[in-house]
Amino acid sequence: MFGPDICGYSTKKVHAILNYNDTNHLIKKEVPCETDQLTHVYTFILHPDATYSILIDNAEKRSGSLYTDWDLLPPKKIRDPEAKKPEDWDDNEYIPDPEDKKPEGYDDIPKEITDPDAKEPEEWDADEDGEWKAPTIPNPEYKGPWEPKQIKNPNYKGKWKAPKIDNPDFKDDPDLYVYPHLKYVGIELWQVKSGTLFDNVLISDDIEYAKKLAEDTWAKNKDAEKAAFDEAEKKTKEEESKVEPVDSDDEDDADDANDAKADDANDAKADDADDAKADDSNAETKTDDSADSKDKIKSEDLKDEL
Repeated sequence: MFGPDICGYSTKKVHAILNYNDTNHLIKKEVPCETDQLTHVYTFILHPDATYSILIDNAEKRSGSLYTDWDLLPPKKIRDPEAKKPEDWDDNEYIPDPEDKKPEGYDDIPKEITDPDAKEPEEWDADEDGEWKAPTIPNPEYKGPWEPKQIKNPNYKGKWKAPKIDNPDFKDDPDLYVYPHLKYVGIELWQVKSGTLFDNVLISDDIEYAKKLAEDTWAKNKDAEKAAFDEAEKKTKEEESKVEPVDSDDEDDADDANDAKADDANDAKADDADDAKADDSNAETKTDDSADSKDKIKSEDLKDEL
């Protein structure tokens, strides 16, 4: 499996996965890929000497060995599991300075001292509170337990490592680079943004032919593609700049006008409601007055009859 993988903000690399004994092995080196929106040519070359080259736009970006950059085979060399570190091996890079001496009186320096700025509170009552004692604070002169300074160890031999020996499990494969059944092309595509195109997929055993094909196809069009892309980007920016942004002051004025209209509408509703209440009140008053008049007439008629 070979090709670019761009996912999110972190994954931007070229995959180079080799299948050996029905197991997929990822390359152990990081191979950055191109991340712009232009066309690029990716080339993976396996050489008969079990070395490889990865090219992007016909320029080599990574190279190395199939033995070391993939875990296709067990390592040729391993650390000797029976090896022991010699007893006289000194792997301490620094040692205490034998000439450094502890200053006189160092151990007499207290860790804490009485706070010289502390004052007995005015409300302190010795009879009730007992004898006042000033609080203590860390002693700025105290530097901790004394230790001699460290110096370079003249007998330092480095960190000891067991020597390497031939790996008994290693069995070489002179055909490590050979893929006799490589005759099909499959594209594994997972994307959330459309627009990815594939063209001119080539499997060949002729490196120079592959490079020439790239020059005759991609290289002849790359400058025109770049110019067309830049022009399209320029037009897009020009179109975006034509859209006039709404001025914040205009927005405020519009909001004020809308608020004023809303206030007027509310005032009108309130006036109508008050008028309606007044009409109801007048109607009730008239009704009451009429009822009183009728009562007076009935009373007068009753008096006349009596």
